[in-house]
Amino acid sequence: MNTLREVPIGKTVKVVKLHGEGAVKRRIMDMGITKGVEVYVRKVAPLGDPMEVTVRGYELSIRKADAEMIEVTNI
Repeated sequence: MNTLREVPIGKTVKVVKLHGEGAVKRRIMDMGITKGVEVYVRKVAPLGDPMEVTVRGYELSIRKADAEMIEVTNI
């Protein structure tokens, strides 16, 4: 399983599945990260947390723990 956390900088991937339960999953979906959406990894902080991605035309910072719950595939 490839997760968003493992994607290198400058790569675009497609969301396959969201893992997680309840409020955590809902928060990720509220940020615009849903099944089938393309995510471009822009930057990663020096210690790896958080990472900045582009989703649906806007920039979003996401924590490593949340990025691990997002299963992705190459496009």
